[in-house]
Amino acid sequence: MAGFGTRSGSPYSRGGGSPGFRFTLYALASIVIMVLDQRMDVLERARYVLQTLTYPVEVAVNAPVAGWHWLQRSFASRATLEAENRSLRTRMRTLEVRTLRFDALARQNAALLGLKHAVPPAAERWLPADIVDIELGRLRQRVLIDRGTRNGVFRNQAVLDDYGVVGQTMHVGPWSADVLLITDPEHDLPVQIARTGFRTIAVGTGDPNALALPYLPANADVKVGDELVTSGLGGIFPAGYPVARITQIHRGAIQRMSQVIAQPFAHLQTDRAVMLLWFRPGSPAAPVPPNLRQLPTGTPGAQPLAPPPPPTPPLCTPPPTARPTAGAATSTASPGTPAAHPPLKPSPSPPRTP
Repeated sequence: MAGFGTRSGSPYSRGGGSPGFRFTLYALASIVIMVLDQRMDVLERARYVLQTLTYPVEVAVNAPVAGWHWLQRSFASRATLEAENRSLRTRMRTLEVRTLRFDALARQNAALLGLKHAVPPAAERWLPADIVDIELGRLRQRVLIDRGTRNGVFRNQAVLDDYGVVGQTMHVGPWSADVLLITDPEHDLPVQIARTGFRTIAVGTGDPNALALPYLPANADVKVGDELVTSGLGGIFPAGYPVARITQIHRGAIQRMSQVIAQPFAHLQTDRAVMLLWFRPGSPAAPVPPNLRQLPTGTPGAQPLAPPPPPTPPLCTPPPTARPTAGAATSTASPGTPAAHPPLKPSPSPPRTP
């Protein structure tokens, strides 16, 4: 009984200490570890060492799964790989086309903004048009645009870009129109020298980079670098819109006309979009239509002025002269008075024969 009642058989007697002592020991050890971790970062170093030691174990444990996936990828069917490649290529082409489309839209937007800023104040509205075909030969300088009568385009309509005058519409169809460029040999454009105001005509030369001014006299006040603007005459283009800049002047000793070459401001060879203009009818800056250059009727009740009567010559009064004395045969006449003729005597009649 005495042996049964002893504490040697109690589970708390194992380990050589009471629970309170062990709790105190663990608590002190925890406090020491926390202080060391706070001060010296001991736990982080221990974690680093343990992670280094356990990494080979993790690799060994994960090796079977990784090996199985590697075998699956290695022995994948050729059809699956080809299908995946086709899908990726299709997606790549779609993205490339979309990127190119976005770039084209960005350029078109910039071009439209430039065209809008270049619209003259006399324009009532404007319509952008894309160039779908171009012909720049020595005898023909024309482009084809994607606007026609369905869009309100008419013949001899002004066509411009964001740099200067391009030309005018020539043949207009339902969905397209031919534009005659200002450099075409058949095109004549009334222009004005901006510096002096001198008016002349710019003629196309067949070269997209040159205009000729064949009607300038040899003594005209023109210099290299002078800008040519539209004069507003002709009924097509507004006044003051830039046309070209003079680049060459040739004056001969015996030539009555100067040979002047100007370079157009419009980018005729690189333009991809142009604009068509409609002008306000009552705007003073709008070009004068050809059908309004002469009045159809005169002012009611107006009468033409009668020519003035011819001037009356002044009367000449002869000065007084001395009266001739009796017995004088002749009288002296003044220089301004005609001399008096003596009275005519009747001539004797011839004798009659019996």
